[in-house]
Amino acid sequence: MSDRLKIRPIGNSACVVLSKEMLAELGVEIGDELQAVRTAKGFEISAFDADLDDALRWIEKGAKRYRNTLRALSK
Repeated sequence: MSDRLKIRPIGNSACVVLSKEMLAELGVEIGDELQAVRTAKGFEISAFDADLDDALRWIEKGAKRYRNTLRALSK
């Protein structure tokens, strides 16, 4: 599925309008939270998942703490 989305101003912020079909596909309703995860191809948007959010924070923390070790292992 590929839909064209338009960014619209709201005060000092911006919004993107999602169709009813897109909301249904995401399994969300007005007022629910979404999360955007950066991928190699851009961003992946999905319904907010607290477990995934916790895991991503844990991974980021570990990656910062063991940056040199991970760099050495990647060679």
